[in-house]
Amino acid sequence: MIITNGIPGNAAAVTPSDTTEILAAALYVGGAGDVSVVTEGEQTVTFSAVPAGAILPIRCTKVRTTGTDATNIVRLY
Repeated sequence: MIITNGIPGNAAAVTPSDTTEILAAALYVGGAGDVSVVTEGEQTVTFSAVPAGAILPIRCTKVRTTGTDATNIVRLY
């Protein structure tokens, strides 16, 4: 993870998965909906009704298929 002055230096599209681990300092949500993640602290949290274009400043290890219906999610890391 490359973060300079608190700003992530990389981005990549996310395919939600209940098993695949990722590294993310934040998530960009391109299409509105719910986003379910597993945080670095291993908590499962669902952000409900996230609007298109939102950035979720959450460090997470998974974007879960279960509970996620938002689209065009990009991880910032």
